[in-house]
Amino acid sequence: MSLRSVSLFFCALAISVSAHAHEYTVGALHIGHPYARATVPGQPSGGAFLSIENTGKDADKLIGVSSPAAKSAEIHTMSMDGNVMKMREVGEIELAPAATVDMKPGNGYHIMLIGLTQPLKAGDKFPLTLTFQKAGKIDVSVSVTDMSGKSAEAMHQQH
Repeated sequence: MSLRSVSLFFCALAISVSAHAHEYTVGALHIGHPYARATVPGQPSGGAFLSIENTGKDADKLIGVSSPAAKSAEIHTMSMDGNVMKMREVGEIELAPAATVDMKPGNGYHIMLIGLTQPLKAGDKFPLTLTFQKAGKIDVSVSVTDMSGKSAEAMHQQH
């Protein structure tokens, strides 16, 4: 095995370990890839995104979110009505058995971070607490990506 092959193997291993480490489980709920997009200086709010898979046989609900990165955090939904963006707080998300909720930019759910304590910078991480009606609380680490949604690691690999 060449030195280059060994280097590529360890790079791939490091990437897979970091990707795996970015997933969490609480009860029957699997939380995948929590991330937020970078903000510009002075931007008062931001959004966090993740997926929640309910692998159990019973429904649960995401009923609360909090983070020291913002004065408050809320569960929101966003939709487009023609050229008008409509955003509203929903308070909770129903998690049906054997279903997945994907929070991502655009239409659908997201976590609104209101009153950011500092700008979100690509490459940074911050804690986020998710509270579920049945499964309880879990702390996750949110990775901040650049504004295109790419992580600092992915951008480094392109060069």
